[in-house]
Amino acid sequence: MKPDEKQLIQKTPIAIIGMGCFFPKSSGLKEYWRLLFRGEDGITDIPKTHWSYEDYFDEDPKKPDHVYCKRGGFLSPVLFDPTEFGIPPSTLEATDTSQLLGLVTAKMALEDAGYGDAKNNDRTFNKDRTSVILGVTGTQELVIPLSSRLGHPKWRKALEDAGVDHKKAEEAIKRISDSYVPWQENSFPGLLGNVVAGRISNRLNLGGTNCVVDAACASSMGAIHLAILELVSGRSDMVITGGVDTLNDIFMHMCFAKTLVLSSTGDARPFSKDADGTVLGEGIGMLVLKRLEDAEKEGNRIYAVIKALGSSSDGKSQSIYAPRPEGQAKALGMAYKNADIEPNTVELIETHGTGTRIGDTVEIQALKQVFGKADKNGRRCAIGSVKSMIGHTKAAAGAAGIIKSALSVYHKVLPPTLKVDEPDPNLGISGTSFYLNTETRPWFSNKEHPRRSGVSAFGFGGSNFHVILEEYGKNKDEVSWNGSDEIFALSASTKKELRKLLMGLKSLVDDGLSDKEIAVKAAKSRDAFSFNDAYRLLIVSETSLDSSEPRWVHTSVLLGNAINALITNRQKSRWNLRNIYFGGPEKTGKIAFVFPGQGSQYIGMGRDLVCIFPEAFKILENANEKYEDRNRLSDFIYPFPVFTKEEKKIQEEMLMRTDIAQPAIGTISASMLMILQRFGIKPNAVCGHSYGELPALCAAGWIDIDTLLYLSISRGKLMAEASRNNHNIGAMLAVKVPLVEIADLIKDIPDVILANKNTPDQGVLSGTIDAIARVERRCKERGLITKKLPVSAAFHSELVRDAKEPFMESLKKVDITPTDIPVLSNTTGMPYPSDPEHARKILGEQLLYPVDFKKEIENLFEMGVRTFVEVGPKSVLTGLVKSILNNSHINAISLDASSGRRSGLADLARSLCHIASLGHPIELNKWEHPSSEAKKQLMSIPILGTNYRNRMTEDRGQRSEIRGQRTEDG
Repeated sequence: MKPDEKQLIQKTPIAIIGMGCFFPKSSGLKEYWRLLFRGEDGITDIPKTHWSYEDYFDEDPKKPDHVYCKRGGFLSPVLFDPTEFGIPPSTLEATDTSQLLGLVTAKMALEDAGYGDAKNNDRTFNKDRTSVILGVTGTQELVIPLSSRLGHPKWRKALEDAGVDHKKAEEAIKRISDSYVPWQENSFPGLLGNVVAGRISNRLNLGGTNCVVDAACASSMGAIHLAILELVSGRSDMVITGGVDTLNDIFMHMCFAKTLVLSSTGDARPFSKDADGTVLGEGIGMLVLKRLEDAEKEGNRIYAVIKALGSSSDGKSQSIYAPRPEGQAKALGMAYKNADIEPNTVELIETHGTGTRIGDTVEIQALKQVFGKADKNGRRCAIGSVKSMIGHTKAAAGAAGIIKSALSVYHKVLPPTLKVDEPDPNLGISGTSFYLNTETRPWFSNKEHPRRSGVSAFGFGGSNFHVILEEYGKNKDEVSWNGSDEIFALSASTKKELRKLLMGLKSLVDDGLSDKEIAVKAAKSRDAFSFNDAYRLLIVSETSLDSSEPRWVHTSVLLGNAINALITNRQKSRWNLRNIYFGGPEKTGKIAFVFPGQGSQYIGMGRDLVCIFPEAFKILENANEKYEDRNRLSDFIYPFPVFTKEEKKIQEEMLMRTDIAQPAIGTISASMLMILQRFGIKPNAVCGHSYGELPALCAAGWIDIDTLLYLSISRGKLMAEASRNNHNIGAMLAVKVPLVEIADLIKDIPDVILANKNTPDQGVLSGTIDAIARVERRCKERGLITKKLPVSAAFHSELVRDAKEPFMESLKKVDITPTDIPVLSNTTGMPYPSDPEHARKILGEQLLYPVDFKKEIENLFEMGVRTFVEVGPKSVLTGLVKSILNNSHINAISLDASSGRRSGLADLARSLCHIASLGHPIELNKWEHPSSEAKKQLMSIPILGTNYRNRMTEDRGQRSEIRGQRTEDG
C-alpha cells in the first residue's frame, strides 16, 4: 500500500453506529446478544418448512442426490407488513425472502442508529448520500422453483415414454407445476441478488451507491470493505452494509454435502478435537457505518470503531476451494499494518472457524504467522466462532462475526464458543497466546491499550478479509439488558382487584403477544406497582434455553398458576410458587443484609451480574487496579477456560488462597450490594459471617467501597502470611452436631477449637491439619456428617495470631464512620459500638475469636428483622438463617440462589420479586424498559428464511401456507 493511502485510512476511522440482524433463534439485535451472552445453541433439525430429510437424507455421503447432514440454523418466522413498505401483497410470492427480510433488517439497523420515524423525533439524515452495499451470493432461492417449473417438457416426455395416458400425464404435470411458485411480472426482479440492495434503496428512498458483492462466504466482509472505501473517499456520508443469506434449502445443502464439508454428526465444533465439519445457517446482518468524526459531531451512539480492514487472495492453490495460510496471513498482516496496531494488543479474534478440519487448521496456521508464539508479557487472546451457535451463514457469516465483536467490545464481555470439550491438539494452540473461550466472561480493561477485536471471513475462490475493531469508550456505561427475564408486578388494595388485574393481563397475553409486546406490558405493570398497596403479586417470566415455545405461552401458564393459587391459598397472607410471589397486608418487619465469608467463593461467581450491570463491573475494575499482583484479581475469579480436571483443580485452589479469596468475595458482595441500591433496596441492619463483616460495614455506610477493597486485600494477605509463618496453615471442618456436644467431641484433641457457631446443630472447627484429621476420623466413627471448608488456613484461632497487629495497623489508616444502620459483631453478636476506636478493636480481634453467627441472627430477629437477604456468592447463610430461626415467620433470600448453575439475572429477578411481595421499599421501574412501544401492523405475514420449496415435500399433501396469509389481526 502506498504511504498516503495508509495514512488516509488511519486518518478516517469508521464508526459502527447502528446494527440490525436476523439469525437462528435471534430476531433482532437484543435477541442475538442474548444468544451470544447465554451461549445458546441455535442449531436444530431441518424444519419441515424447508425440506424433508426423509426424502434426501442418507448417512452415506457418496449416495447420489442425497445429503448426509440433517441439521442447521434456521430463522424464526418474521411478521412482515408489506403495507409498511408500500409493497403490494400480491407480489410477495414473486419476491425472494432475502429481499423482504433484507428490507426489514435495513430499517431495523437505521432505527437502531437513531434514524427511524420522524414522528418519534428521530434524527434526520441526507438520504442522497446514503449508500447500500451488501454481500449477497448470486441469484436467490426463488430461481430454483421458477426454473423447476420449466422442466415440463422433460416430465411430459418421461411420462409418455413410460406409457402413461396423455390425460393422466397432463394432470400429473399440472400437479407438479402447481407445487412451484408461478411466473409473473415481478418474478425477474424478485429473484435477482442485486435487488436485495436495490429494494432497500428504492423503498427507503436512498440515493447513494446501491450494489451487492459476491465473495462466497466472505461476501458480507467484501461489502463492508467497499463501504469503508466509499466513506473514506468521501463519496458517501453513511452506508448500510453487511450480508444477506436466506438460502438454506436442499440445493445449498447438496452443494456443501458434495464438497464433503458438512458435519455428519450435525454440529459445527470449531477447533474441537471432535470437529467433523460445518452446518449451514440462515442469516442477515447489517451495519450502519459513518466516518467517526461525523458520528461524534452528530452525537451518534458508537458500538465500535473500525480501525482497518485487510484483504487478499490465496493465489494459486491445490483447488479452487482449498484455503492457503499464506493468503489468509496476508489479509491479517495488511489489516494490522494499515491500522498501525500490534497484533498482541488484540484480545478477541472472531475466526471464520467453520469446524472443518482443513479450514480450522489453515486458519490457526495463518494466525500463528501473524501473531507469533506466546506473548512474553503473558498477554492472551480469546478465539472463537459464532458458527458453533448459528451455523455457517455463508454470505452473512462475516456480518455475524462483526456484529458479535462489536457487541462484545461495546458491552465489555467475551462471549463463549460452544461444543469444545477438548481443543484439537493437532492445532498447536497451547504454544501460542490464543485460548478457546468456552465461557461467557467479563472483559476487563488493559492499562496498555483499548479493547480490540479482529474478525476474519474467507470465501471459496480464495477471498480473504480481516477487520480490526476497537472500543470507543473505555468505561461500561449502560446496563447490558438482553430481554431474557421479564418482571410482571401487580398491586391492589384488595385481593379481588388483584385477581381482576391478573385475569385482564392473562387475557391480553393469550392473544399471542410478541416478545416486544410482552416487554411493554411488563414494564407498564412495574411502573404502576406500589409496594405500599395491601396486596402484591409478582411474576418472573424467563426465556428458557430448552423450550422452543414462544414466551407468551409460558407467561400465560404462569399467570394461570397465579390466578389458581390466589384461590387455593386464600387463607395465607403470603406464599411463593416457582417464579410467582404473593404478599398480603400482614406486617413484614425489617430487612437485614447478611454477607458470606471465606468458603463461599467459586470460579465464575457473580459473572452474569458483573457482565450486565455497570456498577458491578466498575467495582471489579477498581479491585483490579488496587490488587498488586502479576495477575489481576478478576483473573482468579474468571480465569481462562481450561479443559482437564487437573487444570480446573489448580484454578479452584488458587481461589481458595486467603489473599485471593477474601478480596474476591468482597468485590462480588459489593457488586451485588450496588445492584440492590440501584433498585432502591436498603437494609435496616446488617451482619457478616467472619470476613463478611467487612462488606457488612460497607453496606451500612461505616466504610466506603475503596476502604472495603483496601481492608479486604490487607486482611487476606496478612492472614495468608500468618499461616505460612506458623508453618502449619491449618484447616477448618464443618460438623453437623448439636453445639452442646462439640466440647465433648474435641475435649481430648489439642490444637482444635470451635471457631464458628453457625446453627444450633452445626459448628465449624479450626485447628492444625493433624488435629482436624483426627476430629474427622472420630466423626466418621460416630456417623456424623462433616465437610472440609475450601479455605487455606485455620481462621479464628491462634494459628493466625500473627495477622492481628498488622491488620490493626491497616485499620488505623482508614476512616470508620458510624451510621444509624446497626452492624452486628461476629464475636459479641451485638451491634458495633458507635466509638470508631472501639469498633476497630473489635474488628481486629475478630481474626482470632470465634464467630457466633447463631447469636447474631437471633439478635437481629429480636430487633424486628423478618427478611434476611444474603448478599454475596452462594446461599450458605440463607440455609443457616432458616436453621437458626426454624419455624419463625421469616424470609431468607439469596441473591445467588443457584450458585451460578443457572442465570444470575433470573436469580436476581426472583430475589427482587420476593422482596417486593413482602412490601419492602423497592424501585422496580429500574428493571429493563423496552426502547419503544411495539408497533401495530396493518398486515402480519409470517416470513421464513426459505419459502420457495417444492410443496410436494411437505407433510404428505398437508399444505402449510406460510406465505401470503394474513393473521387474524391483519
